[in-house]
Amino acid sequence: MKTILVLYHSQGGTMDGMAHRFARGAAREEEVVVSLKRAQDATLDDLLRCDAIAIGSPEYFGTMAGMIKDFFDRTFQAAQDQTIGLPFVLFVCAGNDGRGAISQIERIVAGYKWRKALEHIRIAGRPTEADFLAIEELGHTLAAGVALGIF
Repeated sequence: MKTILVLYHSQGGTMDGMAHRFARGAAREEEVVVSLKRAQDATLDDLLRCDAIAIGSPEYFGTMAGMIKDFFDRTFQAAQDQTIGLPFVLFVCAGNDGRGAISQIERIVAGYKWRKALEHIRIAGRPTEADFLAIEELGHTLAAGVALGIF
């Protein structure tokens, strides 16, 4: 079995809903186990055991959520050489733009030498049902690619 770590932070509940929809889509693949973790609860071991990672972050003041950064701070040194090539995808929700959070996360994961598996999802404003369906499909697509060895 392959594992996808869905790492996220949520204060108001929007990103919680998005992460759960991503996980629901990924869980449609029988060969994949989904590990859904809030950033503050995720550990180095979670990262080292996954075959792909999906990161969900709200954008606060033009930047990623502090708890996402905290996860990177806690895992980078120990995981940097052990996770080279890890497939990743981002889903970001912002009241305004979201590009700042994506840019910051991409800069950090470049240090890990992870590889972007799929196009990220960036939602500005309150997510619609169509947005939630797109996030669910992103989860399924990542899981299918991991199950088939494409990513």
